[in-house]
Amino acid sequence: MIKAIIVDDEQHCIDRILKLLKRHDKNIVLTNAVKTVAEAKESILKEQPDVVFLDVQIYEETGFDLLKQLDTINFEIIFTTAYDDYALEAFRFSALDYLLKPVDEESFDKAVEKLKQKTSLQELSKKMEVLFHNLEEQRGGGQKKIALPTAEGLTLVGVANIIRCQSDTSYTHVFLKGNKKITVAKTLKYFDELLEPQNFFRTHHSHLVNLLMVTKYLKGKGGYALMEDGSHVEIAVRRKDEFLKRLSNI
Repeated sequence: MIKAIIVDDEQHCIDRILKLLKRHDKNIVLTNAVKTVAEAKESILKEQPDVVFLDVQIYEETGFDLLKQLDTINFEIIFTTAYDDYALEAFRFSALDYLLKPVDEESFDKAVEKLKQKTSLQELSKKMEVLFHNLEEQRGGGQKKIALPTAEGLTLVGVANIIRCQSDTSYTHVFLKGNKKITVAKTLKYFDELLEPQNFFRTHHSHLVNLLMVTKYLKGKGGYALMEDGSHVEIAVRRKDEFLKRLSNI
């Protein structure tokens, strides 16, 4: 059985998770539900849970404050939050799960299903590294990192080191500085939604480029973007004007 703890400062939110957990009582057992960071720390050390449903905002503190107080994080974390704010971007870049309040059944069931796929402590450590790095960088305006799930595990990459992404059906090839390539079991749409705010542009249904890595625009029907690594990336005719506009505004 998977042992779970709920950490949330609002009783109705705890009740919602409790109701959703009943659908999975053959796999998950709730060992405690607490409302403060201090209680959560004590409960985690005592109960040794497999997963913690962790609210982002807990009175005047945060779930991140709790995690920083723990010497070791050896449990899965599913964040819950009512705010579609900067933290959500940090979760997505780190490959950590989160649930938006009010939590719906479908999202909850998907998150629970992932729990059955045991994550190694090494991968969890990498996810937390990316999360805390990006939370700090968002405050300081620095460069983000992204956790890329590969067949071998998680690979941490600086977003600024990504030159381009290329679709390969349900996979994406991520091309990096230094002639490196990482293949990820994610669609190009996933990377488009994640990286578009970071000066990336979808030039074609198969290509996403880092505009900061474009060295030249080559004229043609739609044209081509010459990238820093020497690759030529096709630009769809319908995307040409927007591409040139975005490129000129960097």
